[in-house]
Amino acid sequence: MTLLIALTLFVLAVFLGMELISKVPATLHTPLMSGSNAISGITLIGALVSAGTDHSVLTTTLGFVAVTLATINVVGGFLVTNRMLSMFAGRKKNRS
Repeated sequence: MTLLIALTLFVLAVFLGMELISKVPATLHTPLMSGSNAISGITLIGALVSAGTDHSVLTTTLGFVAVTLATINVVGGFLVTNRMLSMFAGRKKNRS
C-alpha cells in the first residue's frame, strides 16, 4: 500500500511539474534557475552531512553519489544562468 501511495505521489509530482514548467514565460526562466540553484546548494550541504556521518559503507557511498550529483547540478545551473544572462546583456547592447 505504501508503494502505491509513493508511486501515485511521484506521478502527480511529475505531471504537476511538467504543467508548471510549460506555463512559465521565457523571461522568468533565469530567476527560477537561480532559485533552483539555491535549493540545490542546500541539497549539497545535506549530501555532505550524509556522506560524513560514517554510519556504514552504504550511507557513505550514497552520500558521495549525492554530493557528486548535487555538485554537477549546482555548477551546471550556474553555467546555464550565466550564459542566459550574457545573452540578455548582448541583446541590450545590440539595441542601443
